[in-house]
Amino acid sequence: MAATHRVHSMTAFSRAEEASAIGTLQIEIRSVNQRYLDLHFRLPEALRDLEPALREALRQRLARGKVECTLRFESAEEAQAPSVDEAQLAEIANALATINARIPDARAPTTLELLNYPGVLQTRHLDQDLIKARALALFDQALLDLIAARAREGDKLGEMIASRLDAVSEQVNQVRGFLPQILERQRALLLERLEAARTELDPQRLEAELVIVAQKADVDEELDRLDTHVDEVRRQLTQKGPQGRRLDFLMQELNREANTLSSKSVVADTTRCAVELKVLIEQMREQIQNIE
Repeated sequence: MAATHRVHSMTAFSRAEEASAIGTLQIEIRSVNQRYLDLHFRLPEALRDLEPALREALRQRLARGKVECTLRFESAEEAQAPSVDEAQLAEIANALATINARIPDARAPTTLELLNYPGVLQTRHLDQDLIKARALALFDQALLDLIAARAREGDKLGEMIASRLDAVSEQVNQVRGFLPQILERQRALLLERLEAARTELDPQRLEAELVIVAQKADVDEELDRLDTHVDEVRRQLTQKGPQGRRLDFLMQELNREANTLSSKSVVADTTRCAVELKVLIEQMREQIQNIE
């Protein structure tokens, strides 16, 4: 048995955060429906060169949608705090001891003077490579969460569409059940018109008129195509990869057949079913706009 693939929505949101000694990284990915894949990034200037890698990762995993990715980094205070070079300070202390031994009256330097001595106070530099590596790992986590969220939302869309497809099939079956009544009604109406016009009821002419009426009222072909399109929508919902564009096309085909059915309607029951079909198709079409 072939594997069933899940429908994916284009609407989802994910957030991932990591705190460490160097600081806090936070990534947010938000996606909404869009005809094509449209990517936008908000990155700190120091991490701007990550954009090509992030863009490629999104292109590999997503096919459609407007996607906004925001990356924030806040360095820890201890990571920014300056530190004292112990070795350099020890050398200065040794030098001061030597000077004090030779010149006992020499003034000792103040603490601030010692800190200002070149090389004593070291400014810590953040490891940019480490930050970038952690940002990429965190992005992968956020992307997996986003894809999972799109799948969960897609499940709901798939269930809604499946229920509407059942309703479409029910309407089609109702119209099929009306067909004998429709034809009989047309025969009766034609006879009434002919009698009202006091036209001679020539049997051959009557049959010819009945054939024309039957052809105009015959919707078997439209009903068959509606069934075919419903089956194809169900099949598409189980296919691997993006399905939204194909499903949108099928909604157009379903709507075309519903409109033809409405134009051929000769009784109120058929008109009612055609209207209900168009409502159901429009409900599906609105939701399919969110399917990848």
